[in-house]
Amino acid sequence: MRDRSDGLLRHLRVPVIGIALVSSYGVIGYVLFGFGFIDALYMTSLALTTAGFNPVGDLTQGEKAFTITIAVFGVTLFLVILALLTSLMVEGRIGIVSRRRRMDKRIGSMKGHFIIAAYGRVGRTAARELEAEGVPFVVVDRLEELEPIMQSDGVPYLLGDPTSESVLQQAGIERARALISAVDSDADNVYITLTARSMNPDLFIVARASEPKSPERLYRAGANRVISPYVSSGRHMAMLALRPRVVDYLEISGRDEKPLRLEEFLVEEDSPLVGHSVDEVGGDAVPLVVRRASGEVVTNPNGSEDVRAGDLIVLLGAPVDLRRAEGR
Repeated sequence: MRDRSDGLLRHLRVPVIGIALVSSYGVIGYVLFGFGFIDALYMTSLALTTAGFNPVGDLTQGEKAFTITIAVFGVTLFLVILALLTSLMVEGRIGIVSRRRRMDKRIGSMKGHFIIAAYGRVGRTAARELEAEGVPFVVVDRLEELEPIMQSDGVPYLLGDPTSESVLQQAGIERARALISAVDSDADNVYITLTARSMNPDLFIVARASEPKSPERLYRAGANRVISPYVSSGRHMAMLALRPRVVDYLEISGRDEKPLRLEEFLVEEDSPLVGHSVDEVGGDAVPLVVRRASGEVVTNPNGSEDVRAGDLIVLLGAPVDLRRAEGR
């Protein structure tokens, strides 16, 4: 906002200086014609604004000619200022349209991304975590007053109702990997979950619930996971009180390379990980669990265990090691 104000002042600097110079020219000229300072200032103001000219006394031919030059300067300056303001308005509008087009193009090219419904406190925290992980995402929110915040945060966003099928389609729901439904209303979260699940059966959906009965409705609507911020906060506080060292050791933080984190990797059919050993996949990270496609769960797997298509591998390690493992 400050840059925009500075740009406006910079563009208007020349007209303002012009008004000051013409005003000085008029006052000095009328004083030289014999008018007092106040009368000279009065005459100059009338001539510049061309507003119902009512001169002080009768004017001589020279004074009339001088007044005409001031009026011409005044009209010229007014037209220059009007043209500058119009130009600034048009440029600003074009800039907004251009930014929106770039944003739409960026969103349209996303694949395997996350969609965050609502940019409140929960949605904003989720966005920061995804950004720290380098995961592509798009925010959908209906509140126009949040647009300056989203622009300031530099997040890709759509202004629209996340319960709308067309808005979700614009956000690339068919190509998305996951949806985080963080709207304050449980009813809206249920509707968003139903709509998203019908549009993308393979989508992983994490929904927010506030009311005690809402998790069951959200699971029935198609959510894979349901989170209650209040319940989760309470559990986390209880764990911190019961086992503070364990929680600190395993603290999840996408912005800190020191704490260890848990991460899961699903091995696809065409994954280059197929046929390698668990040790080769995990590297410096520690393998904790391998869940086979058949449902068999192997805890504390031997490092020589073969990785098969459909396996879900849970690793414990530093974020840098987990990212390295994910890129194998």
